[in-house]
Order: sequence, then structure tokens, then C-alpha cells
Amino acid sequence: MSDASTDESNDGQRFDRLPETPADREVEGRASRREVLDWWAERFGIEPSVFEEYSFWEKGAGKVWIFNGEATDPSAVEAIGMTFLRTRQEHWKPTSRAATRFGHHATTNVIELDPEQASRFAAGDDQDLPEWEGDWGYLIATHEIAGGQAPIGVGLYLYDELRSVVPKGSRADLPVVE
Repeated sequence: MSDASTDESNDGQRFDRLPETPADREVEGRASRREVLDWWAERFGIEPSVFEEYSFWEKGAGKVWIFNGEATDPSAVEAIGMTFLRTRQEHWKPTSRAATRFGHHATTNVIELDPEQASRFAAGDDQDLPEWEGDWGYLIATHEIAGGQAPIGVGLYLYDELRSVVPKGSRADLPVVE
């Protein structure tokens, strides 16, 4: 196997660091660190400085992982940090884990759910929410906990409907507490 820094193909069994900018890209279609930071800033209003201490890695086609710190050669490991973003599709999709970890920094495209809506969302149920006046697409869903808004996952908002994209293994039956 050739060195990750000189191999110009995508290997689904190996982690490769995202290039710093699009000009540094060696693998066709791979996102750059700058593009990832810009996307989070544009979509959710999360400042790039939030991710200053993190490195970004791709394993497979478009599965971006985030790692707090540096790694010299993570190619031999199964996982590094946590999955963060899916990029090689028409619309980039944040992972639910990324939304729950970094969503409290978001200032835009955040939908606040009442207790009943939050319970349905966490259970994986889709629901009509015509009152949302923000952008269509992926949103960070939050609900009130202890007087503040806490991110609970990613939803896809289309045609007045919020679709829960909470992974099946992460779904929960939350009691509705008013």
C-alpha cells in the first residue's frame, strides 16, 4: 500500500487527513478542511474557531471524522474521534453525534422543539411542522433542558415536515415533561 500522502485514490479502509484547502486536494471529490469549516459556518453559524483544536479525516467516500488533536498515522485504526459529516452526496449531512456535540454553538438553522415534538423526534418519528420559517434542509433539533436549549440530533426539513434522521440505534422513548 502506498503512503497516504501520495496516494491519489480513496481507500475505504484507510483514514486520510483532509487537505487544508481545495488547492491542496490530491483525491478528487475529497472535501478540504476550509470547505468543512465554511459549511458549518454558513449552514449553522458555528464559528471556525470552535474547531481550531480538531483535525479532520476521511475514511471511505465522504465519511468525515473529527478528532480532538493530531494523529501521525491513523490509517491502521478502525475509528478516530467521531463521525462528523457526510460530504460525497448532493447535500452534505452532519451526523447526529456532531449535532449533539457542537450544536450548542449553532446560531442558525436550529429548530426548537416543544416536549412532545422532542419526544417524537427522539423516537425517530417524522412530524408536520408548517410553522418553521427557516431554511429547508438539515437542521439541528433542540429542546429545553434545565432552562437552556440542548441539541438532540439532526432533522431534515422539507415541505413543512421535519424528518427525524436520528439513527435507529440512538432512538429513545423520552417521557413528555411539560
